[in-house]
Amino acid sequence: MTQATAIADMSAVELLAHYRARRLSPVDVTEDALARIERFNPLVNAYCYTDPQGALQAARCAEQRWFKGQPCGALDGLPTSIKELTPTRGMPTRKASLTIAADGPWEVDAPVTTFMRNAGAVILGKTTSPEFGWKGVTDSPLYGITRNPWDTRMTCGGSSGGAAVAAALNLGVLHQGSDAGGSIRIPSSFTGTFGFKPTFGYIPQWPASATTLVSHLGPMTRSVDDAVLFLHTLAQPDPRDPLLGAPRHTPWLPESTDLKGLRIAYSANFGYVQVDPQVARVVAQAVARLEQLGARVEAVDPGFDNPLELFRTVINAGAASLASHLTPAHKALLDPGLLRFTEQCRRTTLADFTAAQEARAALMARMNAFHQRYDLLVCPMLPITAFEAGHDTPPGSGLDDWLHWSPFSYPFNLTQQPAASLPCGFSEQGLPIGLQVVAARFADDQVLRVCRAYESTFAREQLRAPRVRV
Repeated sequence: MTQATAIADMSAVELLAHYRARRLSPVDVTEDALARIERFNPLVNAYCYTDPQGALQAARCAEQRWFKGQPCGALDGLPTSIKELTPTRGMPTRKASLTIAADGPWEVDAPVTTFMRNAGAVILGKTTSPEFGWKGVTDSPLYGITRNPWDTRMTCGGSSGGAAVAAALNLGVLHQGSDAGGSIRIPSSFTGTFGFKPTFGYIPQWPASATTLVSHLGPMTRSVDDAVLFLHTLAQPDPRDPLLGAPRHTPWLPESTDLKGLRIAYSANFGYVQVDPQVARVVAQAVARLEQLGARVEAVDPGFDNPLELFRTVINAGAASLASHLTPAHKALLDPGLLRFTEQCRRTTLADFTAAQEARAALMARMNAFHQRYDLLVCPMLPITAFEAGHDTPPGSGLDDWLHWSPFSYPFNLTQQPAASLPCGFSEQGLPIGLQVVAARFADDQVLRVCRAYESTFAREQLRAPRVRV
């Protein structure tokens, strides 16, 4: 195995160990990541912008700090990426839209970008998303289609699709995503990577998302340990976010390595979702493994009706503003689906929104009561595997939009609970399948405990980068 291949297979935690032992340099690792981006990005379109010179300069500075034994932070020298929607000084934040000019100026960092820089992260560039992050697949008039590395004919999901693909191919080891309805967990499931949406308010978000009260930021990686490492940097206070909750003072990952005593509810379909038989079978096998690890698993649905229309109403008020300031000429540049969506959103009234907030509070109370009986809820992350790229819905399905094929994701944005997509197997066609793990608000450690126990016990082919199929 050549050194380059070895670097490409390493996790962030492993790279830090090599830095400490002076077996590897951040420059070596950054050069390898940039070479892999140059090789794979034309095939998958994970990055919409890269900064090789800036990344190598940051890596050289990190190399000097490690040489002196004085790293500046927890991520010093680790190659990372930022989602296109997140402001990053010196890099365009066009939100995948032709309506935003390329000339900037790009002078401001979002809180998470500042945290990453202060921790020594080497920012390789920005990963692709759909226009304004509006849908569950990743394509846009500006950047084109982002493809699934397991089969480039297929979608990678979205809206943090570029970050998921970068994680799958190890084009950098730590990737920042955002999730307002499943945008971390959907592409993680489709690409066989680990994506975690922490409890709302732990990670500051500024500028505020158009879907403010359901939008979470979080890590996207190839391992749970790497996600935990990243969380320690991302989950810090910032005065610019008025919705930020109290800082977390308990560990993100408990010391316990087994699941003994945990009460897990397993819902195969929430009582109303039609699940692909292949997905159902793989997920059921994963749930059986949780029992092998000592958890007490009971088959039970969470007990709520499909909150699809509730979710639509909650996000409509903010989403309507995405195009409200645009001229007709600029509107003509939008993704046609986005333009239709924003026009539909404008029909939502204040009375509709107020009633939706009341219904949402009732849903949150129901889930709070549910978690008095069960520590965790597990279910399929998605009822399907990845479908043909370039489509918002599976061709021939007759579905109206992405929310219809992602019914397991958005309920937990409404409730602001922590939720993860954990790779648990493959379809007969070789496409990844994810298990969703959900806990009560502020019980993020329980989600991570289950995911790490599963990952460390059962061999995962997904930990190796896929060989890109074209």
